[in-house]
Amino acid sequence: MPSNSTFDENRWVIQISKNLEEELEDDTQNPVNIFNVPKTLMALDPDIYVPQQIAFGPYHCFRPELFDMERYKIAAAKRTQRNLLTLTFQQLVDQFLDHEPRIRSCYHKYLNYSGQTLSWMMALDASFLLEFLQVYAVKEGGLLRRSVTSRTSHLVDISGKKSIHNAILRDIVKLENQIPLFLLRKMLEFQFSTLDLADDMLLSMLMGIYKEISPFKLKQDLPNFQVATVDHVLGFLYQMIVPRLQSPDIMEVEDQIFEEGEETLEDLSYGKQFLKETCKFLLKMNKGPVRSFKKLIAKPIKVAVKLPWKIISNVPGIKIFVRPLELCFSQDKEDVKPEDGGSSSRNNIDRPPLVEEISIPSVTELSKAGVCFLPANGDDSTISFDPKKCAMYLPLISLDLNSEVVLRNLVAYEACYASGPLVFSRYTELMNGIIDTSEDAELLREKGIISNRLKSDEEVANLWNGMNKCIRLTKVPCLDKVIEDVNKYYNGRWHVKIKKFMKHYVFGSWQFLTLLAAIFLLGLTTLEAFCSVYRCSHLVYDIKDRV
Repeated sequence: MPSNSTFDENRWVIQISKNLEEELEDDTQNPVNIFNVPKTLMALDPDIYVPQQIAFGPYHCFRPELFDMERYKIAAAKRTQRNLLTLTFQQLVDQFLDHEPRIRSCYHKYLNYSGQTLSWMMALDASFLLEFLQVYAVKEGGLLRRSVTSRTSHLVDISGKKSIHNAILRDIVKLENQIPLFLLRKMLEFQFSTLDLADDMLLSMLMGIYKEISPFKLKQDLPNFQVATVDHVLGFLYQMIVPRLQSPDIMEVEDQIFEEGEETLEDLSYGKQFLKETCKFLLKMNKGPVRSFKKLIAKPIKVAVKLPWKIISNVPGIKIFVRPLELCFSQDKEDVKPEDGGSSSRNNIDRPPLVEEISIPSVTELSKAGVCFLPANGDDSTISFDPKKCAMYLPLISLDLNSEVVLRNLVAYEACYASGPLVFSRYTELMNGIIDTSEDAELLREKGIISNRLKSDEEVANLWNGMNKCIRLTKVPCLDKVIEDVNKYYNGRWHVKIKKFMKHYVFGSWQFLTLLAAIFLLGLTTLEAFCSVYRCSHLVYDIKDRV
């Protein structure tokens, strides 16, 4: 940007002095809400966050490749001037100039522009943005259409099928390309007889663009809020898409309380767990020879339980056999450790997860384990897992060429703006965790959870797998509980345990294979010694003669 490359020290001093003299009513009424995208996200794919067709606001205003669109902004300003009821466009700019401190307070970055430049910039941008949004203004069940000139007809497409229309639509929802919504509201105020009519029109525009670009189904119970409380277009989308969880629901963690002196299953060594499970199994069987067998082994088992298994398990020869028992009885502790390590204690609830990608099996793996995926009507708060029905419920989502820009910029906005748990980021991490390949995306599409308007299921998988880089992750118990339950169910399946056992201790453990080889060689040596004494060849011939 030219204004930033040649820093004007005098203007900076004048601006700082002016800001110090200005007395805002309350700093908390003007929080920063338009941010620079964090560098860790920007580095992944800059085109997702940087406007490609048109710039709104001061961050990208004078980029040479976007400056050609200024003529369309001027044309929109001329048409806005004709629609103003009580003042001229110059007077409208003066109105914006009166709100200069409030405009500057919305932006995280220092704006090296004079008040006049900033006011004209905002007036031109607001004029074009309102003209573009008019195609989404819903009135009496239809679209409110103002006359679109032939000069801008290729930009403002009523049907939304033209590529340049979608390019502008994507630029409108990018975090660094936002302008304060109160400026659009003020501009509409001078075009309608009352402020209420202006608010209704602006709300209709916002609802229209939400229906057009949101990947999620429109909620039945829409949140009740005033247009005056909305920061910008992206902020409106965030409020509509992301559920507002109550603080107790977010931070509350169930503490498992055990009786004093009682040993939990996790406190027991794996040897004791094996013996206790054996006792439970024998107690259920009390017929025939089992009763005599129980009397025979009852005392040895009681003695075995009291043995120092933690010390015994560290003996080199026995230690090899302890790990398979550990695998069988640990269930999902290792796999869910990143997820529930902080959710089992109130002291750890504020700590971020240990890994960026959620430790959860993919859709294909869960489907083979008997999990059924069903669509849920609602937002992220409707995600759940029913262990009785073996069903996982996920909200409906429709993906098209605009969806990735919307999802990524919502994640960036939440990372910069949200003070509590990052609910939407956690949802994207969940989807990234369960969708690894095109087969996973295909299964969710067949179940009606994903509506795919992209070219292939491979693009859907790439979309979610590209979202594995986040600024930070917070624990959201409503989602963490789902992940914990899914992992517990999946890791409790015997075929999963056997698969892990074979992977770790047969194919992946040279110690175990060495032990098996040693036992096999010992058996052959024993057999050879036995045959050298008793002449096994004669025994084989005797068996053949008898047969």
